[in-house]
Amino acid sequence: MLKEQARLFNKISIFADLVMLVAAFVFAYYVQNFTGGLHPLRYYSWILMMILPVWYVLMTRFGLYDSMRIYPIEKVLTSLISVHLIGGICTTSILFLFEPQGFSRALFGYFLLFSFTLLSVEKITSKLFLGFIRNKGYNFRNILVVGTNQKARDFTTLIEQHSKWGLKVAGLLKLENEEPCLSIKNYKILGQLDELVDVCKQNTIDEVVFCVPKEVVSDVEEHLKDMVEMGITVRMVLDFYDVSWSRRELSFFHGEIPILTFCCHSFNAGQLFLKRCLDVAGALVGLTLLAVLFPLVALAIKVDSKGPLFFNQVRVREYGRVFKCWKFRSMYVDAEERKKDLLHLNEMNGAIFKIKDDPRITRVGRFLRKTSLDELPQFWNVLKGEMSLVGTRPPTPDEVSSYKKWHHKRICIKPGITGLWQTSGRNAIQDFDEVVRLDLKYIDQWSLWLDVKILFKTLQVVFSNNGS
Repeated sequence: MLKEQARLFNKISIFADLVMLVAAFVFAYYVQNFTGGLHPLRYYSWILMMILPVWYVLMTRFGLYDSMRIYPIEKVLTSLISVHLIGGICTTSILFLFEPQGFSRALFGYFLLFSFTLLSVEKITSKLFLGFIRNKGYNFRNILVVGTNQKARDFTTLIEQHSKWGLKVAGLLKLENEEPCLSIKNYKILGQLDELVDVCKQNTIDEVVFCVPKEVVSDVEEHLKDMVEMGITVRMVLDFYDVSWSRRELSFFHGEIPILTFCCHSFNAGQLFLKRCLDVAGALVGLTLLAVLFPLVALAIKVDSKGPLFFNQVRVREYGRVFKCWKFRSMYVDAEERKKDLLHLNEMNGAIFKIKDDPRITRVGRFLRKTSLDELPQFWNVLKGEMSLVGTRPPTPDEVSSYKKWHHKRICIKPGITGLWQTSGRNAIQDFDEVVRLDLKYIDQWSLWLDVKILFKTLQVVFSNNGS
């Protein structure tokens, strides 16, 4: 289930190890050369080129690129000791074969010491950090299991045995006339299969796993379609099942249980990592701009109307998670109370509120919105990982509660500061269904290049005064 994420972490781990090995060699050179006597550093570069593949092969052989979640710290250290003992013997044998006179034994000794130290710190820090963030409740995927039979028991047992995988069983759904296994009763039964859509609306569910007997398979197709329509990943613990309207992936969970996956979008761990890098870089630029403009914006807001500088509102992000979205205050402090008196003026059809010449907006607020300066604090949400630079508009909980079933797919990804709606003439769009169609188009066609194009188009819209 976490195969793609594991591949990404492996690549990052290998790169980090190579950096540590190079750093260890450089440190060893300067420590040994403190009193002089060595050739220039580039003279020994060929030795490093020999060390890197030897260490990579040995670290792979001793399992240091397997999932570190299941490795105790003592096993990590033991494996690293074995790598350095065997690697040291093999490498020095080759070195003395090719250059018996000019090679410094002390240099290589220092390298082994620094290499073991740096790699140990890196591996243990990475393991402790990932464990820490999971203990804090981050990076978990909430799983709803459909079925309370033996298959469901096997699946939940495997999850229990590997709690550090970052998976959490949110609850189970019973099949009609199904008697739950005894060991399954430790989990909360959230309802029955025909309540699947409502349960997913009322709870934070990232994935639904069907553990159903073969005789029930023909009855779940409509439920599969409902989940994919809502943007929720579906997995099935059974034999291959063909559904033409969704992407499918047949794999094995932990190499033991066959699983067929139905998903609504094609994001993978590598793509998401690049998107996150773009977000962090953009957030840092945005926060720098915020710091520069903050005194002027703060003064203008304070002079224009009473109230705080910032406005925060609870918004919904991926799969129903909530967060506080920050903006510069552009409305009077009683704006939320006055909204109910203005609902009849809503120019949008559906679960979104927007009116032209909104009387709740202050004079400075109109300028901030026209120039999109009111959204600068949202770069803090991006840096925290609650939003992305590009995504879907973050809705309020009230809006989500009135969504149609197919609307829910728009919250299967991280919301963004900008998106297709904002760059497609948002002022001319008055139907919420059209907003959702643009969001779904973004989800289905997403690529990093699409994000870059939307960002450039957003700048064009802002500077041409055709923005919000």
